[in-house]
Amino acid sequence: MSTSAALLDKPTREYKAYQHSALRRVLVTRESAIIGLLVLVLVVASIGVDNFASPLTLTFLIREIAPILFIALPMTLIIITEEIDLSVASTLGLASVITGLGVQAGWPLPVAALLAILVGTLAGAINGSLVTFVGLPSLAVTIGTLALFRGIAVGLLGTTAISTFPDFWTDLARANIPATPVPVIIIPFLVLLVVFATLLHFTPFGRSLYTIGLNKEVASFSGINVGMTKFWLFVMSGAVSGLAGVYFTLLYNNSRGDNAIGMELQIIAAVLLGGVSIFGGRGAMHGVIAGVLLIGSLSSALRLAGVTSDIINVIVGTVLILSVVSASFLAWLRTKRIAAVGKKKGQAGSSGDTA
Repeated sequence: MSTSAALLDKPTREYKAYQHSALRRVLVTRESAIIGLLVLVLVVASIGVDNFASPLTLTFLIREIAPILFIALPMTLIIITEEIDLSVASTLGLASVITGLGVQAGWPLPVAALLAILVGTLAGAINGSLVTFVGLPSLAVTIGTLALFRGIAVGLLGTTAISTFPDFWTDLARANIPATPVPVIIIPFLVLLVVFATLLHFTPFGRSLYTIGLNKEVASFSGINVGMTKFWLFVMSGAVSGLAGVYFTLLYNNSRGDNAIGMELQIIAAVLLGGVSIFGGRGAMHGVIAGVLLIGSLSSALRLAGVTSDIINVIVGTVLILSVVSASFLAWLRTKRIAAVGKKKGQAGSSGDTA
């Protein structure tokens, strides 16, 4: 039999025979599991915890997690490329101090806020330059700048606090959408969410982030400028952290060098819980938003139930560890199953050739 005839005799592979249904591909994902867990927590807390389902609880919950929601957007993109930014909370604190000093100097609040965002952008550019052009690991760089930015913030303001901001702006930061318990801050967040979700999921730039996270060398040979891509991600992170710093300052009417200390861990925990792989190359924006809401709702429900903050941290940390371990375990099972199927097909092929 000729080679061409042998090829024609082989069964033709069809894509439909090697894929799951669309419904299964949508529902059987880590992001869907997190959304389901979020719904479960909301239902149980609404039934079992007094005042959790009240409009006031919703208002305070959104206000509290708004800075985390903002910064989680660029953090998602960064972690997908297998990098990390631990300096975001320090950048937020520095932006808070700049906002306070600007208002104290007599500047209009919008001018002080703009300067704070520019300072945050500069902080992100410093991180991006050290990672991209110097070639240092992002973990080491942002641990260093975490201390650097926090030290500058405390150095500029010392142990004092600035709490004299225009009533119009502080009231606006705490205002709700008319006739609803939903804070106004959700509007700029939704705008940024649309921008970042579109950038990540519907543009060549977003697809390049997944490629970088999976294999930097392949991305580079594919024509992707890996260095500049990462640089701009850190710039985005700094700018959004600066914006979050302005909001944080107005929300609490307080500008201090130690504002938002430790928040970077909550942000990273929410992003990882939302399905973004710490090893890069995987993640979706809707899962991250669900992760932030899950941590915020769980913490709020536990506080209303009288649980101390230390126990809450233990519970949230346990949930995060279980989510990461379960994802790794499921990936290991999937690999084993694929290997077993391949081995079985190979043995079947060998038996057919022998016959």
